[in-house]
Amino acid sequence: MLKRISYADFGNVTLSHSLDAQTLEQSQAIVDRVRAGGETALREFAVKFNERTDNQPILIDRSALRDAANRIDADDLALLKRVAKRIADFAQAQLDSITALKTSVVGGTAGHTIEPIENAGCYAPAGRFALPSTVLMTAVTAQVAGSQHIVVASPNPSDIILAAAFVAGADQVLAVGGAHAIAALAYGFQGFPRRDIIAGPGNRWVTAAKKIVNGDCGIDMLAGPSELALVADASGDPVTIAADLLAQAEHDVDARPFLILTDASIADAIDEQLQQQLTQLPTGEVARQSLTNNGAMVLCEGVEEAIAVCNRLAPEHLELHLTDAQTVASKIRHAGCIFIGHQSAEVFGDYGVGPNHTLPTAGTARFTAGLNVFTFLRIRTWLKLDQAPIELVQDTARLAEIEGLIGHQRSGLRRKSAN
Repeated sequence: MLKRISYADFGNVTLSHSLDAQTLEQSQAIVDRVRAGGETALREFAVKFNERTDNQPILIDRSALRDAANRIDADDLALLKRVAKRIADFAQAQLDSITALKTSVVGGTAGHTIEPIENAGCYAPAGRFALPSTVLMTAVTAQVAGSQHIVVASPNPSDIILAAAFVAGADQVLAVGGAHAIAALAYGFQGFPRRDIIAGPGNRWVTAAKKIVNGDCGIDMLAGPSELALVADASGDPVTIAADLLAQAEHDVDARPFLILTDASIADAIDEQLQQQLTQLPTGEVARQSLTNNGAMVLCEGVEEAIAVCNRLAPEHLELHLTDAQTVASKIRHAGCIFIGHQSAEVFGDYGVGPNHTLPTAGTARFTAGLNVFTFLRIRTWLKLDQAPIELVQDTARLAEIEGLIGHQRSGLRRKSAN
């Protein structure tokens, strides 16, 4: 099922985003149209893409979200609440790990405060599958951070999506998706204020639109096809490993499942399990294409080669099915989230054990982190000088002179008389 590649042949393989020129061009046209045309343009796209009819509301308010929560199965509502609490507990622990700062500087004090981003937009895909888990991951985290106004965007949302938005504390649901939803979140329209940040994964048009609006508002990241790198030694269970790879592969035909083995003795057993389990998987055809087109089995001679492969890939998800998984985890420099040990299935991360499932893809874990409570926060610095010391005044004046900014120099020198 998986093409086998040696460590040497794997070479310098890296992951990257594949936003093609046509997708960017199409998304730019949609963003421009919604920015200029507001709700009228937004509704045109909603009708065109079969998300809304002419008489259905674009915005669904909180009372309607509550109604949806009351309509779904009581057990499912309880499930949403349990998962939301786990996500909130982890986000709160993250929030509690940082504090306001006050420290002495020459002439006075300086520091920072922790400020939430006020208006948050949370995107939840609903392509092949509607994802209430993403509603919870994004909106709950924004709420814990202290965002005051939270909107979830999701195309043609089902009751379970609306109920998840209610449980997560969202104020409204914008019932459209795609590039036009991102444009509406970024620029607003009559009666709908623009968002300060947009978070959440989506298809390539969503990703392209986020790239286009970035700078006019904040974004969490540019998310590409989902990825899993699974590292295993002889202690790995072929049945479990195959199940974990298939769980990743069933996302869509572009998903990227990688198996990295430090012991080739279990390779055939894993391959047999993949073929056997595929026949029993409802999403088997999609998973088969993903494994065939994008998957690989990298055969390494020892754990150090496996670590090197992982750090080169910087995968979104990294599972370690190893005897000494904790030690190996400490040597991983680049990964979105690390799942340490045989019991730590990546799917538990998907469905709300605590850490967020919106993670960097395409090697971007080298320079960015996954969605977290800090995504919705700003560290705002401040300065209070009781008196500017002469040395500070002189240093400021000289640096300003070196740079040719004489207005800066004169501003600093105005404080000289106080010394």
